[in-house]
Amino acid sequence: MTAPDPATDPPEPADPAEPAEPPKPVEPPDSAESAESGPAEPEQEPAEETAAQHPKRFGLAVLIAASVLVLDLITKIIAVATLTPGESPSILGGLVYFSLIRNPGAAFSMATGMTWLLALVAIVVVIVIIRMAPKLRSTPWAVSLGLVLGGAIGNLIDRIFRSPGFLQGHVVDFVSVFGPNAEYFPIFNVADSAITIGGISLVVTALLGIDYDGTSTRKPKKSKDDSV
Repeated sequence: MTAPDPATDPPEPADPAEPAEPPKPVEPPDSAESAESGPAEPEQEPAEETAAQHPKRFGLAVLIAASVLVLDLITKIIAVATLTPGESPSILGGLVYFSLIRNPGAAFSMATGMTWLLALVAIVVVIVIIRMAPKLRSTPWAVSLGLVLGGAIGNLIDRIFRSPGFLQGHVVDFVSVFGPNAEYFPIFNVADSAITIGGISLVVTALLGIDYDGTSTRKPKKSKDDSV
């Protein structure tokens, strides 16, 4: 019996009964690198805003309060020296009148007859703001409290040093709009204006979620990518 010649004889067909070897699974090319590097680290969220990230605004509050106080004192001195009760010179075509009135009440002539109580309230407000001022790190808060502080001190000086006596002094008001002698709108001064503007600014700042230390009490809105 002769051996088959591989050059001339064709190869024998495979036995159909013999099972074929299953294909080997192909590993992904990045499997080795991912195994070495370990699991992917989750993305870190930005750190929350802290009060220390904001500079102190004590100097700004003091500067604004001092400016309001100086302007209030100067305008009151000029009003007392130049205006005569009963006479009301006007400017801007009668939009603004200068009428000298001694006000025993609060800002815009409110709470008349409670001068001593208003003086005590003003003292408490001044003390609270002075205690808060070194901790201020928010510009809106510093501006607002500076306006309120300067206005409160300005009117408090009148209640302490003007007649009829200590804590009973009447505040000098001299600005009347739309008509003389507060006919259409309460008469006021620079201190009253600063207190009103500062108070409104404080309300708006609080509604915007800005705290006195510069942080925000409102949570940032999540974007669409973060919610997916």
